[in-house]
Amino acid sequence: MPTRRTPDAGKLDRLVAETQQNRIKREQGYREQALKMYPWVCGRCGREFTRANLRELTVHHRDHDHDNNPPDGSNWELLCVYCHDNEHQRQLDAAGGAERDAGGRATHKGLAGLADLLKGED
Repeated sequence: MPTRRTPDAGKLDRLVAETQQNRIKREQGYREQALKMYPWVCGRCGREFTRANLRELTVHHRDHDHDNNPPDGSNWELLCVYCHDNEHQRQLDAAGGAERDAGGRATHKGLAGLADLLKGED
């Protein structure tokens, strides 16, 4: 039976901190580039931004690959935090196979059949 090693907490903490720092550096790099390239307007809702609320304008990767950062910015679009969250939620819904009708509305009935199940508990 193989012996189980206890993880080195210090090493794990350093790895997590380094990973977070690298992510922040990468994000700052492409964010700064995108903000210089594009007008400070959400690409979905058209909301305009100033220095006072610029923190609410995010960079969305069209192909969802945060490591794909071509210098021409062709994989980026600026989205407000709300539209950005919505975009990612739409992708999660599509990946999860959420059923939709022709109008794009969800058709899943989460409580369908509940009455029948409750009848069987008597």
